Amino acid sequence: MRSPKDFFAPLAVGAPTPLTQVPSRPSRVIHFFDPSNAKMAAKVPAMVGTVDVLLGNLEDAVRADRKEAARAGLVEIARATDFGDSTQLWTRVNALDSPWVLDDLTTLVTEIGAKLDVIMVPKVQGPEDIHYVDRLLAQLEARAGLQRPILVHAILETARGVANVEAIAGASPRMQGLSLGPADLAADRRMKTTRVGGGHPGYLVRQDPPAGVEDAVNASRQTYQQDLWHYTIARMVDACAMHGIFPYYGPFGDIKDVVACEDQFRNAFLLGCVGTWSLHPVQIEIAKRVFSPSAEDVAHARRVVEAMGDGTGAVMLDGKMEDDASLKQCQVMLELAERLAATDPELARLYAAKPAPTDGDGDGDGARS
Repeated sequence: MRSPKDFFAPLAVGAPTPLTQVPSRPSRVIHFFDPSNAKMAAKVPAMVGTVDVLLGNLEDAVRADRKEAARAGLVEIARATDFGDSTQLWTRVNALDSPWVLDDLTTLVTEIGAKLDVIMVPKVQGPEDIHYVDRLLAQLEARAGLQRPILVHAILETARGVANVEAIAGASPRMQGLSLGPADLAADRRMKTTRVGGGHPGYLVRQDPPAGVEDAVNASRQTYQQDLWHYTIARMVDACAMHGIFPYYGPFGDIKDVVACEDQFRNAFLLGCVGTWSLHPVQIEIAKRVFSPSAEDVAHARRVVEAMGDGTGAVMLDGKMEDDASLKQCQVMLELAERLAATDPELARLYAAKPAPTDGDGDGDGARS
């Protein structure tokens, strides 16, 4: 264990000084593309400014005989594209036990490190994996003469990784965030599902038997599908909040089921996730909409802040008590809204406008942003 006084010291001579706070840049949607696919690569320049994060994927979904082409393709795309201030460039390298990851890191950091914001590391088992990447990145940054450190994002894809999630989240000042990797995690846990994210009809609760009915146990009873990933997401969110980094939902594999996709993204947003992955363009707008607070929520948060004054005591607003805890919740909402509005003109207009009326039931879901 490193001494706390040394935690923010560079791990290589000449490497940039580690950050003491992760930059709060919008990252509602991390859109994956295969740099070895010429059709996908050609679309990247036009997507700059339309998504928060473009991620060149070198790992899963890239065949073994295309790994080198994907790496070279990402270098070419990064050199040829101006990502500006509104879109970040990330990459997902191959797993640390693969024969490709060392070349991924040495090539990308030394050739396009100045354009890379975050390196996503798959199948992280524990803090030792982050320590290895941390030291190697410092050496490569020093060699490349980079002025800022490249951040690291870990994917929770193994049972051991989830068991070590708090240690992983705090393993390095490079840590930017964590993502749920449901498919590999399901296999590692020996879960009996072949779905990539989302719920499962077999994972349910059933209504109690009706009273006063003959053969009540076999009578018609309502069932409610449950979320296989609730525990893992909640634990991941806690670990990220504890260490000041950001949690993300991962992939939702059923591209056609946009309704269930939106439901799953919203569950993750409500639990504390700041963004999600996009595997297909149809999921981009869903993610941007879900992970942006609604105009109604922002307007309500402003009213609470205004009504609370110095933030002490309690007030009654629309028949509901608002106190210091309410104020803190509203400040979270407003901080996110202000950060998103700074780079999204449409959200800036929406949040500044008078909100539309709700649907009348008081839950504020009548007009989503």
